[in-house]
Amino acid sequence: GRSRLEGDPDLQFLLKGGDLLKVLSPSWKKTRYFRLQEDCKTMWRESKKTFKKNDTFSLDDISAVQMGRQSEGLKKNTEEQVEDRCFSIIFKSRRKNLDLVSSSEEEGKQWVKSLQKVVSNLNNLSRKQKTEHWIFSCLRKADKNKDDNLSPSEVKSFMHLINIEVDDEYVEMLFKKCDRSKSGTLAGEEIKHFYDLLTQRDEIDVIYGEYAKTTGFMSAQNLVDFLLKEQREKATLADAHRIIETYEPDENAKEKKLLSKDGFLMYLNHPDAMILNPDHKDVYQDMSQPLNHYFISSSHNTYLMEDQLKGPSSTEAYIRALQKGCRCVELDCWDGSDNEPVIYHGYTLTSKILFKDVIKAISEHAFKTSQYPVILSLENHCSVEQQEVMARHMSSILGSALITSPLGDGMPTNFPSPEELKGKFLIKGKRLNKLEDTFAEAAADDNDVTEEEESNDEDAQKEKNTKVVEPMKITFMKCWQRTNAYVRHNVEKFSRIYPAGSRTDSSNYNPLPLWNAGCQIVALNFQTPCTDMDMNQGRFLVNGKSGYILKPAFMRDVATEFDPITLTRGDWLTHKTLHVMVISAQQLPKVNQKKSSIVDPLVKVEIYGVPADVAEKETKPFDNNGFNPSWNENFQFDVYVPELALVRFSIEDYDSSSDNDFVGQYTLPFNSLKMGYRHVPLFNKNGDLLPSAGLFVHIMVLDAE
Repeated sequence: GRSRLEGDPDLQFLLKGGDLLKVLSPSWKKTRYFRLQEDCKTMWRESKKTFKKNDTFSLDDISAVQMGRQSEGLKKNTEEQVEDRCFSIIFKSRRKNLDLVSSSEEEGKQWVKSLQKVVSNLNNLSRKQKTEHWIFSCLRKADKNKDDNLSPSEVKSFMHLINIEVDDEYVEMLFKKCDRSKSGTLAGEEIKHFYDLLTQRDEIDVIYGEYAKTTGFMSAQNLVDFLLKEQREKATLADAHRIIETYEPDENAKEKKLLSKDGFLMYLNHPDAMILNPDHKDVYQDMSQPLNHYFISSSHNTYLMEDQLKGPSSTEAYIRALQKGCRCVELDCWDGSDNEPVIYHGYTLTSKILFKDVIKAISEHAFKTSQYPVILSLENHCSVEQQEVMARHMSSILGSALITSPLGDGMPTNFPSPEELKGKFLIKGKRLNKLEDTFAEAAADDNDVTEEEESNDEDAQKEKNTKVVEPMKITFMKCWQRTNAYVRHNVEKFSRIYPAGSRTDSSNYNPLPLWNAGCQIVALNFQTPCTDMDMNQGRFLVNGKSGYILKPAFMRDVATEFDPITLTRGDWLTHKTLHVMVISAQQLPKVNQKKSSIVDPLVKVEIYGVPADVAEKETKPFDNNGFNPSWNENFQFDVYVPELALVRFSIEDYDSSSDNDFVGQYTLPFNSLKMGYRHVPLFNKNGDLLPSAGLFVHIMVLDAE
């Protein structure tokens, strides 16, 4: 990252740094000195009183830098006249925003511009550059006496930093190989040679060697053979030339239309050559079907940052959910003081936020990740007066984007489509309900489902003029015994499922059985990292992260015979076998930041889908190496209903005495897998990308005999 911005005035500004006022509350505002460290990716701050060594954060963790008093904290804790000097740093993780005030408008703008530039520069680095970036920052850390040379003990501490535990003989052997000057330390070119030896990918060399038939290089034709035979891609010579033109770093080879080993690795590491089918990254499904024909990414208790009893409520939580592609958010509305409705978890100690602030935040961030409609699920506990205030806020803030009447002439017979509703807000609420008999709601717990089915007995309606709610508490088992009936119910009606109230820790439930039954809105606690959230992220990873996934055809047909439990014969049974070879992993992070802790990684491959498809296999742990462990283990899975199946790759740090620690994971739809040799990116537990880590696998999908 540094080389591309060497001498850049914005980078120089950050390296020099300066004083900023950090704002935590109306009474807590303190000056801190901020500057970018030499590695060009870590910000450091010094407080005037205490020198805290660890007070740093990585630029990789920044999700956005916002000018002005936009954040909740700045609105609450600063005066309007400092508007032009304020800015906020918003993080990807659960870390709180950093609200800052600069000494002048000029300086504030300079901070925002510089940070945005350096962050976007980091984000645009290739995986190889990110690896180099990280390794060189570890080298700098290991060079204790800062003489730009590495002694044997410094080499050993460097190995430790990059997550490899090695014995002294191995270090000595590597060291001797690289210390060509026999000086007892490594410098300059010797360090580069050491780096090359370390990052050598033997498994790639083997694959490359099989196809590099032209005097040790791959010709365009060799590359076509590799793409057809291994990657199962329809490839022509023109495709091969384009790949060489794009990825080959050596100008001589490029001129001769040859691909070197480096070029080959750069290509295999490119996001479009990874395991996720690049055609599925954009919107590729039909978006003109009725709304109830889609699975919709949905969040529960969206206002909570943590748990349901005492955690903070925040507009920030809405922004995060919307940034993750969520399309159905929940607002628990209660009467507030000064006739202003508030949002919080009723009868608990969670903090309160103003209804109008939430609507403003939603309005601002709703369509940045996806253009498709956002459903506001109102849990309305307000008096009639404050309901009127709610209606006023929604009309004035959302304006014409708010759907208040049917789109066409007359009463619609079908739900409108996501395409027709682009950029629009829909309200789903008990008091304001127009779609009387089309919504069923259920609270899902591990043992039971509470369904509220709305009766549409018109005489009763007229008589009472109120909605008849018939709560039916039924066990999950009973519900799934009529699964085909439930699938049919969801062809025409909408079901919203949410975690039962007993889950005070905001834990989640398994969304699979509900998707398998065709439920559209399966609401999860987005603020709680877990396997269930990984599945949700995997389900909605494709189709342009639009938050809408078209249900399979057999779930959109009123006469469908599909039953996920019994799997009677039908179009949905397209039995496939999946062969996965887990080859190696690269640059896994340390789970435990303790000096002595090195990971012993193992890889799990899991299939999620209809009960017949659910399976899990795992490799043996690889001892003491998170830098370049290799397994070369083969697994095979039977997949009967590929259209509903998800594949999850996860890496854990093996521990013989307690539970394994989570390292990273990636979940994607079975039908979006690419075949052949593929890199798998990895997400951390909050669902953010680990910058240079990855898994390397070989994938084969065959029609079962």
